[in-house]
Amino acid sequence: MGVFAMPSLGADMEAGTLVEWMIKPGDEVRRGDVVAVVETQKGAIEIETFEAGTVRELTADLGQKLPVGAPLAVILAEGEEAPRTAKDEGGEPAVAAAPATAPEPKPKAAPAEPVVARPPPAPTAPPPGGIAASPAARKRAGELGLKLENLTGSGPGGAILLDDVERAGTARPAQEPAADKPTPAAAQKPSPMAQMRKAIAAAMSRSKREIPHFYVSQTIDLQPATAWLEATNAGREPADRLLMGALFVRAGALAAAKVPTVNGHFTENGFAHSEPVHAGVAVALRGGGLVAPALFDAQDKGLDAIMADMRDLVSRARAGRLRGSEMTKGTITISALGETGAEAMTGVIFPPQVALVGIGAPQRRPFVVDEKVVPRETVTVVLSVDHRVCDGRQAAKFLAVFDELMQSPEAL
Repeated sequence: MGVFAMPSLGADMEAGTLVEWMIKPGDEVRRGDVVAVVETQKGAIEIETFEAGTVRELTADLGQKLPVGAPLAVILAEGEEAPRTAKDEGGEPAVAAAPATAPEPKPKAAPAEPVVARPPPAPTAPPPGGIAASPAARKRAGELGLKLENLTGSGPGGAILLDDVERAGTARPAQEPAADKPTPAAAQKPSPMAQMRKAIAAAMSRSKREIPHFYVSQTIDLQPATAWLEATNAGREPADRLLMGALFVRAGALAAAKVPTVNGHFTENGFAHSEPVHAGVAVALRGGGLVAPALFDAQDKGLDAIMADMRDLVSRARAGRLRGSEMTKGTITISALGETGAEAMTGVIFPPQVALVGIGAPQRRPFVVDEKVVPRETVTVVLSVDHRVCDGRQAAKFLAVFDELMQSPEAL
């Protein structure tokens, strides 16, 4: 019998609020199935179970804020039978393993703070003719007394996002009936963006405090990749075209596979190298904030597969539908500024990872090619590295491999 517990969805996550169950007692679940949605400081995240079997009991209620490790559900393994209790025999339910000196039985899952009674959120996937909205948006609309059918969504397919609800709540006339106004507790609740900035501040402060960063940089010739990309996209439909970011992710993943000291996690037991490269892709959210969900097994995927995965990650990140594994299993992060912006970026490593690739916006600069100075498209790449794991020689090798790969984009 396995206990499905509140997972840690970030280096500094202490608790999460259960906002949606996607299973019920009696359901069969498989390893990797999405079973619940939890709201954290970085938004609503789908969490998966890594236990296969039958759901016996849901031990946490919607709306509860629970610490990491708190039990959420009980899952029976295949072929396992539930133990019989006094309740099954018609008597009072027994409290398992209660200490003899305990004055009273403990509840199944104690909330970290008093629970405010509220109606459970509606399913995220709407029925035909229903309203598409993220779990966090549904929850906040309920707190503010707003009806989803009166809101305009800015997400994919017109889905209503948390920012849409917040804007509607701010713009609502003050003379509305008191019953529709948020409760004092809801009115004093910090904005989602403030919560996200708080989470980012905690993670980055910890990173700079605990990780001995060092940095290496290299400006590379981007002209071959730019020319190849233009030729490749010329015969494609807009939806099938590649972006330079896909080439950066692919080159970064292949370089990380060749330089193992930049790919993995640093834990209390030291460095744990990862064979697969789960490339964290930095995604800027509308309205501010940043997340870096993992693109799994990037070293084995071609450019078209990586481009499709990147589009999917960006869409779900902005709709608040990322999965817990995507937020925790990245082994190296790749952050690019896009087509316009600053020339270079020196990033902060996202713990427990040990490296981050910061890629500036492409710049047209004088560059030496075949002993001649010519105008070329260039880009500056800065690798931030954990000195507990890697040294300058290995970091320089990573950049050299990255550069070499970008000179032959047709081979990526």
